[in-house]
Amino acid sequence: MLNALVRILVVDDFEPFRGMVCSMLREYTEFQVIAEASDGLAALQQATDLQPDLILLDIGLPDLNGIEVARRILKRSPESKILFVSQETSVRVVQEALSTGAHGYVVKENVASDLLAALSAVLRGEQFVAGRLAGGDLPEITMNRTARASGGLAPVQSHGDLSRRHEVQFYSDDAYFLNGFSQFVGDALKAGNTVMVVATESHRDSLLLTLQARGVNVIGVIEQGRYIALDAAETLSTFMVNGLPNPVRFLKVAGDLILGAAKAANRQHARVSACGECAPLLWAQGKAEAAIQLERLWNEIATKYDIDILCGYSLNSFRSEQGSHVFQEICAEHSAAHSC
Repeated sequence: MLNALVRILVVDDFEPFRGMVCSMLREYTEFQVIAEASDGLAALQQATDLQPDLILLDIGLPDLNGIEVARRILKRSPESKILFVSQETSVRVVQEALSTGAHGYVVKENVASDLLAALSAVLRGEQFVAGRLAGGDLPEITMNRTARASGGLAPVQSHGDLSRRHEVQFYSDDAYFLNGFSQFVGDALKAGNTVMVVATESHRDSLLLTLQARGVNVIGVIEQGRYIALDAAETLSTFMVNGLPNPVRFLKVAGDLILGAAKAANRQHARVSACGECAPLLWAQGKAEAAIQLERLWNEIATKYDIDILCGYSLNSFRSEQGSHVFQEICAEHSAAHSC
């Protein structure tokens, strides 16, 4: 049991993500968010002035990167514990981050499932490293993925069935969109699965070119029926009623598409993967509630048909007070979130 309030500084340059983390922390009376910072120099000044007990620190910060910030903070505020929360997953980056004297590392896409466990471990004096770590093991780092909150701290509750894969990618420009979607589609096709892409015309065209550049036999998978491309706006028109997705229509439309796609898979027990931007299109049109309802319906589909789903949202569309709230809602409806 924690005996005193834990004073926390949250540092991240993406306001919606920072707001989501702060909201998670404020659900627990043991934590007090005393300040937020959006760049490295501001974080250094806040830490110097406030001497927080714990600092949640991103790596990719303006003005001064998080690793250098950590080095300087621990000279100015040596009693502060630092927990990195970053999208970086390479072993080299994790090792460099922890070599600063930081106490832990959480990958952003796993923050909903790992943050509370990480906080509990760090505050007990343990080191916590979690998330997908690319390129191998961390032999010099104590791995603790089973730590759980003790005393008054409860682990954060996951949304829905953890076995489902309904992920969201927040992208800063089309290059990142295409990189994430082409990786998702390419991996699915390589596994023998069928892929449905529901996107805008420009994204569908660009995705085909990107896949071809990556060595995918685009013509072949289209002829086999294992690559199905649909227009996002036209697909929405088949189940939207009075500005909201009609559950009965949606489940019928999506179910028929998935069952039809499953027949084209070239191996037994092959799966269907779907990626697109139907809900993101609704959000871009100012229909936030419709977008959230549609994500919930996709959760039902993911569970019922055991399919993998990837949604793509432009980060630029969340840069407002309403956007920050919707960002948190969107993250809550997915099994993992990525940003780039």
